Amino acid sequence: MRPLARVIFDEAHRQAWSTRPEIAKSINPTNPNDAGYVTAATDLSDSGFTVGVHESGAITASTLSEADVFVVLHGSDDAWESTTKIGDPKYSDAEIDALVEFVQAGGGLILFGETEAKKYGNSVAEIAARFGLELQNTTAQDPENCYREVAAWVMADLAKPVGFDITGGARQACFYRTGTIAVRPEAASRTHVLARTSAVASPASAPVMVAQTYGAGRVILLADSDIFGDDSIRDHSHRSLWRNLVTWAAATGGASAARTESWTKSDPHWLALAAACEAIRPLQAKDGSLAKADDAEQPSAAAMAEATAHVGVMIASIRALMPRFEHQRDHLEATIVDLEKWVAGGFAVPDFLDSLVLFRPDLHRVDGLENLVVFAMYTQNGNLDRNFEAVITRTVWPNWVADLEANKYDNPAFVPIEFVDFTAGYDTNSAVLFPETVATRELAKFHWGGIFCDREAARFRSITGAASELLKLAMPAELELMLADQRLTQETFVLWDLVHDRAHSHGDLPFDPFMIKQRMPYWMYALEELRCDLTAYRETVELEQNGVYLARFVRLAVLFDRLYRFPITGDRVRNYDGLGGQIIFAWLHQNGVLNWTDNTLSLDWERLDQSMFDLCEQVEDLYRNGIDRSRLAHWMSAYDFVSRWVEPHPASVWAKGADALPLAGELKEVVNVVMPDEFPLNVFYEALRKKLAPQIAATAGIVG
Repeated sequence: MRPLARVIFDEAHRQAWSTRPEIAKSINPTNPNDAGYVTAATDLSDSGFTVGVHESGAITASTLSEADVFVVLHGSDDAWESTTKIGDPKYSDAEIDALVEFVQAGGGLILFGETEAKKYGNSVAEIAARFGLELQNTTAQDPENCYREVAAWVMADLAKPVGFDITGGARQACFYRTGTIAVRPEAASRTHVLARTSAVASPASAPVMVAQTYGAGRVILLADSDIFGDDSIRDHSHRSLWRNLVTWAAATGGASAARTESWTKSDPHWLALAAACEAIRPLQAKDGSLAKADDAEQPSAAAMAEATAHVGVMIASIRALMPRFEHQRDHLEATIVDLEKWVAGGFAVPDFLDSLVLFRPDLHRVDGLENLVVFAMYTQNGNLDRNFEAVITRTVWPNWVADLEANKYDNPAFVPIEFVDFTAGYDTNSAVLFPETVATRELAKFHWGGIFCDREAARFRSITGAASELLKLAMPAELELMLADQRLTQETFVLWDLVHDRAHSHGDLPFDPFMIKQRMPYWMYALEELRCDLTAYRETVELEQNGVYLARFVRLAVLFDRLYRFPITGDRVRNYDGLGGQIIFAWLHQNGVLNWTDNTLSLDWERLDQSMFDLCEQVEDLYRNGIDRSRLAHWMSAYDFVSRWVEPHPASVWAKGADALPLAGELKEVVNVVMPDEFPLNVFYEALRKKLAPQIAATAGIVG
């Protein structure tokens, strides 16, 4: 898995701490834990960060170019503390300038001060001052709120600033012989106090940890360095707090891989192919045939001549592009034949069955491999007409995905993809490539399904960011990192899709999980998608314990895509994905885990996971019991379950109970009386949908 961010610790300015065990032991041979940030560094590595050390020499722009987050550990003159014995605790003006410019450009900087800061002869106070922060020369005392009855071991009050929640998951923190921090007026609007002494401390209510945005970057200043040392990091909630701080500092977008310009933007053969597809589009009817004038038996001669010319360009372009897609040669040759048959057959309804069965991306799951697709097809959640589309996809199949699929979540049809380029049918909300969308004379056997992880990730980042800002959600640091990092979010969606897809065919299933060729009330589809998402949510706990650090981001993706985007996008006609999100919202709200109070959305993060697990068990119980029911009885039980959490439409026939349903006839009759929007949006979602309408519209065609 790609690292979340690159963290570099400075150990070249006579630091009193080291991330390297041997150096910590050289600093303090009898108690290396009192000089070690070894656990802090190891925890970051285990959490998905890469960790490095600046061992010697001056800090320069080149040094900092290797970091997304730079950590300045407490340094000292040798007169006051044992140190690394390397360098000078004083930073030069050029070094401080480099650090400021690093932050200005989007870097994260974490500074550690100390009690009685001035005596150590280091430059932390000078660096902090460049950001409008003052590291005060004091030692806080609090006999009433202290750890182990040591008045100087101050138990701080943790804060949750508006808009983000760096301290989420951390309930307590102790600052051991800490100084305090003052915020200058010019920095007040961009600085947030994360921890302060209590109201009875001396000094009272004084900041001991602050976070700040500066330019495109972020700064964190702590007035104590012992808090995350090896002898203290296991106390209280320090480990969670440490990871949150580094994650927040990294959440500037600096770690995100920029999208590179595609070769297709200048390739004449692709440009000609795409232009020909677009030119044929206005000539086609809904079923993909060439449109006819009213009462005409065939298209006009002019239309057929124009279409013939465009198909000729398509064929020539595909032939010219074929060397780029050698693994697809048989498929692309068949595509050309299918195009020729369409022309020879008088431009009737297209039939691409022969080429479709030869398109097998599932047999070539190679990371970075590109595929060319040219079909007459509709695009799900996009263009519902069977127009000609050309799309180039890139397979996303890194080793970690291949290993998980091979050893735990076997799914030979799973093909995660991203866009290289596409025609107008994908300049929409469509984020899938499925074989059933292709115009064919008969239903083909399905061997694969593709989901565009880049589009899903970009939509998630756009809607989640806008909704969280509107609702004033205090976002956890890891959600902020997802919103800042497109590549991280793409990989998160690949893992989510892998676990979700496999869940469709596992568990106590009272019906065909994919529900192919089945007509049933749409809430059954909603419950199936919800079950698979909740299963993925629960599975990620074990995955994270086994070192798959992306797993914790999957939980955030499931939660916020379901809570925000799904209910308010698309129309309300049998919107089963939206209904799944409505169920989660209502479940969490009615159980006091989600609150909408004073126009602010908040979540009880400590109870959230267990509440989601409990909902998963409820849905699984419904499925398990459904095996012993008739199909109709199962539908009715599922309706009752959904109705417990989401209010049905007041005019619903189903809501009136069994006596109101046409039970004497065929099953399709009870399906026919299901309302298009059987479970309308609550007032919260109605308002959210209206306010986010421009943001939702802007995500059509988004790639990231």
